[in-house]
Amino acid sequence: MSAQQRNRRARVRAPEPTGRQWLNTGGRTPRLTELRGRFVLLDFWAFCCVNCLHVLDELRPLEREFAEELVTIGVHSPKFEHEADPDALAAAVERYDVEHPVLDDPELATWRDYAVKAWPTLVLIDPEGYVVHEAAGEGHVEALRRILGELVAEHERRGTLHRGAETRVPAPESNTTLRFPSKVLALDEGTLLVADSARHSLVELAADGETPLRRVGTGGRGRADGDAEFASFSEPGGLALLPEAVAARAGYDVVVADTVNHLLRGVRLADGAVVTVAGTGAQWRDEPDSGTALETPLTSPWDVTWWEPAGGVVIAMAGNHTLGLFDPVEGSLSRFAGTTVEGLRDGSAAETFLAQPSGLAAASAETDPAGSERLWFVDAETSALRWVEPHDGGFEVRTAIGKGLFDFGHTDGPAADALLQHPLGVAVLPDGTVAICDTYNGAIRRYDPATAEVSTLATGVSEPSGAVTSEGELVVAASAAHRLERPVPPGMTARLIEGGAQRVNRPATEIRAGEVELTVVFDPPPGQKLDERYGPSTRLEVSSSPEDMLVSGAGTGTELSRRLVLAEGYEHGVLHVVAQAASCDDDSAVEHPACRLTRQDWGVPIRIDRGGSDRLPLVMGGLDEQ
Repeated sequence: MSAQQRNRRARVRAPEPTGRQWLNTGGRTPRLTELRGRFVLLDFWAFCCVNCLHVLDELRPLEREFAEELVTIGVHSPKFEHEADPDALAAAVERYDVEHPVLDDPELATWRDYAVKAWPTLVLIDPEGYVVHEAAGEGHVEALRRILGELVAEHERRGTLHRGAETRVPAPESNTTLRFPSKVLALDEGTLLVADSARHSLVELAADGETPLRRVGTGGRGRADGDAEFASFSEPGGLALLPEAVAARAGYDVVVADTVNHLLRGVRLADGAVVTVAGTGAQWRDEPDSGTALETPLTSPWDVTWWEPAGGVVIAMAGNHTLGLFDPVEGSLSRFAGTTVEGLRDGSAAETFLAQPSGLAAASAETDPAGSERLWFVDAETSALRWVEPHDGGFEVRTAIGKGLFDFGHTDGPAADALLQHPLGVAVLPDGTVAICDTYNGAIRRYDPATAEVSTLATGVSEPSGAVTSEGELVVAASAAHRLERPVPPGMTARLIEGGAQRVNRPATEIRAGEVELTVVFDPPPGQKLDERYGPSTRLEVSSSPEDMLVSGAGTGTELSRRLVLAEGYEHGVLHVVAQAASCDDDSAVEHPACRLTRQDWGVPIRIDRGGSDRLPLVMGGLDEQ
């Protein structure tokens, strides 16, 4: 779409962002009226959301390229209660190295003003203060680059562009041995290996969990292989110790989830040498995710663990809501569980819905009460504890704790009623019970598979993100406290805490029962058109929770609009919508045009009301004109 076509659309003035406080501004309050003459990009994000974290990294080169024409403002719109804590947000801004001003909007006032329906959403405002583009999801940087290229030239001709760089004022960093440690691994020698995520390295600590013995990695963000002092990572996460026989054949001992690099790295403990063992460094979009490990893209691998029944390293692939399987001997990679649809649905591994899996722990036959060597994992976005177990020659996924995408809290008791809040880590205790890093509750919870009861072991832990048992004691990465802790003294018994159920603050979309028209808005980037050389260029997949709320309209098709029929008798539910569109350069003279795939996954909370709307527009890229 050309700049002239954009100008013919109805001109919508951008509302002034409002919230509780600003970060990265040195106490100053930026206002759109003061930024006239420059483009403003509003990034609606939440620090719980892995897709939002992807966008933070995608935007970095764009912000550098248009440093004098573009001001990016992060609008933090929390999903979970913990995210509304101003100290937690300040820590997240430091943890993820956010380089632009951030508006703290705990009441979602600006979210409502801009009618946002998904995390993340990008809204581009022109130098005259009008909204000119909106995009939900990730992978929109090239479209923004093309739009800015057109509009910068146009506003320069009109004299409405006034260049000037924005200055970041970051908070000072404390001097600690670790900075936002994410996961911890017990080594055979009794030492502890820690993923020091914000310092982009691994640290081996003595058994006391405090004394540093060595660091693997330069401490700067990168992806270099080589000796310990020259190698580099980007926000490393999970750590898996390979069985001795497997390590001997693979040539390394530990597999590292190098999260922001979208890689798996191998570390040889003898000398700390690092080698890349899986991933291409490019983020998975919709390519095949099975094949040769070094030729298959990954997306935000968050945790890893060796699991004997699967015969390899299971990967918590937070970025596309799946579990992967890596064979370090064969050098192969495959999808192990999940469909890429974000949700909570049990069943066969190939058909289950997951939601940002972030922590893994394997039970042994000796400790598993069922004797089946279950693989435990936590799904952060559904605040769920789940497990995988062998079944009829394959694998099945089951849920122990968790209700869905928008329910969370701190409630003990029967697992069917228990609630967590965005857990990121899990460990199997010597007695076969499961310790859960209930991250956003700042607690260590305990699930007993034998009784299906949930209790609390400890509270007051600052964002516990990973845990391991070392010599019978639980060691926890208290990430926001920048240290390892042992919050469960020997002999401590679990206690019940009266908590409360909570739901996401995000407003539900009101639609009526019966027929509803779902439309996904997508405009190809300037200079591109939908790529129909090999068939339909678009794809739309729709499902719901509960499943029978959707009478018709579920399934997969090629049109970006669909007639849905919602059943009577439901008040609330979630529509799961996955849309994608392929576009290429609009130039028939080019033999190999540049192409791109845009994809977005929505979990839309809906309230069914007789007076609700009969249409549901979702913007993947462009502007909703209806």
